[in-house]
Amino acid sequence: MVEEKVIVRLDGVDVSFGGSQVLEGVTIDIHENDYIAVLGPNGGGKSTLLKVILGLIPPDAGTVEVFGTSPEEGRRRIGYLPQYARFDREFPITVNEVVLMGRYRGPFSGYTTMDRQKVTKALDTVEMSEYGDRQIGALSGGQLQRVLLARALAREPELLLLDEPMASIDPDMQRSFYELMAELRDRMAVVMVTHDIGVMSEEVVEVACLNRKLFHHGDAEGGAEGLEAAYACPIQLIDHGHPHRVLRRH
Repeated sequence: MVEEKVIVRLDGVDVSFGGSQVLEGVTIDIHENDYIAVLGPNGGGKSTLLKVILGLIPPDAGTVEVFGTSPEEGRRRIGYLPQYARFDREFPITVNEVVLMGRYRGPFSGYTTMDRQKVTKALDTVEMSEYGDRQIGALSGGQLQRVLLARALAREPELLLLDEPMASIDPDMQRSFYELMAELRDRMAVVMVTHDIGVMSEEVVEVACLNRKLFHHGDAEGGAEGLEAAYACPIQLIDHGHPHRVLRRH
């Protein structure tokens, strides 16, 4: 079996803000076509981890390599769905125009026919093509999340980073979102950060547990021990529709 190529490597990464340590000694390799959920409590450093990979936050110690180069250079090959999307819902911009921003290359580079074709493809992928001319402010939370995902996909990334992607999505749309993520894994690596341990029962292949320190990195079935370390207490999982798994009592 051929081992997948490492596309992101963090080695001994520390990050502190205002004297408070957010990441401590984080070491992880992300390979081509990985599908990883990074789980942990709010404030555990999950969003910071993504921003370190993107080169938006420089580490205080340790090294970060993205596609064999610096994060600032490598992020051109990354699609990113941030945790919060704040904007004026009355601003007159359409779904097509929002997704087209994913093809932005600078103030002196216009959009090409190919760029617009990539927008159409991205909207088809997230099943939002019929909303292309809709004002962005008229969408529901789940629809907006799909459009923002399409914007990330329009870049044709080799790595997709998702920061709490289920925060504004109802349960029915969450399920379809997970199914879409499983399909995208055939085209790119996917890393999703969340505080929702329910993702362990979904389609993810590997789990990393983060609460300042990275406690576990491996297959989803073995992720429970890392969760207990990250949350600092035993965790009980109830998985409807699959064999139940109950850990020891508190």
